Amino acid sequence: MNILMVSSEAVPFSKSGGLADVLGSLSPALAKKGEEVRIFMPMYSFIDRKGFRKGASFQVPMLNRDESVSVVHKKLDGVEYVGLVHPYFTERAGIYGDTSFTPYADNAERFMLFAKASVEYMKASGWIADVVHCHDWTAGLVPFYVKQAGVRSKTVFTIHNLAYQGDFSRFDAILGGDRFTPELFSGKPDARRLNMLKAALETADKITTVSPTYAEEIQTEKYGCSLDGLLRERKNDLKGILNGMDTHEWNPRYDKFFTEHFSSRDLSGKDALKARFQKEYGLEVNPSIPLFAMISRIADQKGYAELLGGNHPVLDELLLNKDFQLVVIGTGDKHYEDKLKELETRHENLSVRIAFSGKTAHEAEGAADFFLMPSRYEPCGLNQMYSLHYGTLPVAHRTGGLADTIIDITENPEKGTGFLMENLSSEAIKDAVNRAVRFYNEDKEGLAKARKRAMTTDLSWDKSAGEYIDLYNNLIDKG
Repeated sequence: MNILMVSSEAVPFSKSGGLADVLGSLSPALAKKGEEVRIFMPMYSFIDRKGFRKGASFQVPMLNRDESVSVVHKKLDGVEYVGLVHPYFTERAGIYGDTSFTPYADNAERFMLFAKASVEYMKASGWIADVVHCHDWTAGLVPFYVKQAGVRSKTVFTIHNLAYQGDFSRFDAILGGDRFTPELFSGKPDARRLNMLKAALETADKITTVSPTYAEEIQTEKYGCSLDGLLRERKNDLKGILNGMDTHEWNPRYDKFFTEHFSSRDLSGKDALKARFQKEYGLEVNPSIPLFAMISRIADQKGYAELLGGNHPVLDELLLNKDFQLVVIGTGDKHYEDKLKELETRHENLSVRIAFSGKTAHEAEGAADFFLMPSRYEPCGLNQMYSLHYGTLPVAHRTGGLADTIIDITENPEKGTGFLMENLSSEAIKDAVNRAVRFYNEDKEGLAKARKRAMTTDLSWDKSAGEYIDLYNNLIDKG
């Protein structure tokens, strides 16, 4: 079948987060199963156009004018990447803003044009998708435009993170020159706002999200971001399909970022990498001390309020015991960054890097014994998957994709692959960390078995791609 993915970012050409990784992995997995897959994406100024060939030129109707656009093509890993060429993207420094903290003032119009262009591209090229698979709010208007255009494509919309909705002034709705129906807006009648994600939830034929547990969570008031009622109404059209991971880039047997390679059968390289990592990060080089890593945005959502809040932060209390080491890598809220740096001056078993790089992330995942992930919510999560694949047991909050990928060792010693906290709190973090430390110190045989189970867990995209194909086929068969 013909599948058109519509996304504002896609590896290897553009990336601001996990959305791009999904597009860059799921699409080739679908192509390997015999599907014809194209990714419709903006051509940003920073994308190297080498190897792209010219495609169709066409008009996109906007308010009181037609915008001239064109597309360029490049085939990679069996997938045809289709880049939209227009000054809204080619003449901007970033994806959503010049920096992650300064979104462009005209993002409503930019992504309205993008959504419309994906439909006009199909009409201009004559390549009509059987399924148009749209990703996150930037493609939220695509299902509406598909129906307006009367093309035969079925639409699937994937929620990668419900908290980001593409919420704009209701006056921005006129920029495309379209007559939007009331359900595409959020808020009370006297304070309505255009909501691109809500528009997709109202008009897409099927809705998916990135883990089965998250699909259940977003139907509750706690996680529903004010859209839980609508999601409950559409529960029969909503399915959670767990993301996979790129098992080629993230593979401890031949990871390009370090030379101390290892596998589930031979972990000696992991021990050597841990020793080098401890030394480079100013920690005591000691194999008997469990090493924890935490790589994330330094923000409330990732559990930093629970770790660092109050006059006596639980992280400070944990570090005083000196029975484990922790490396924290990331950037974010300056208040938390400063608190971490202050704790680092008082605890020799804490190393903090206010920075991020691919090399550092790969080395930390490989070197650590445990990966700390106390996220308040996590639609799917990738770091816990990388950790499992590297024999680094996750210590995480039981939410979203974390609940779907980690089996608690305390509850199930024979199948466990990590440690889960039922409800996120400072006390829960302390309990989970202490359980992991005791396990490391008191059950070496159990640790070895848990690592092997973790490393042999199937986390590839193959299973997920099969589930998406089943979803597409069922949708097409129903007409």
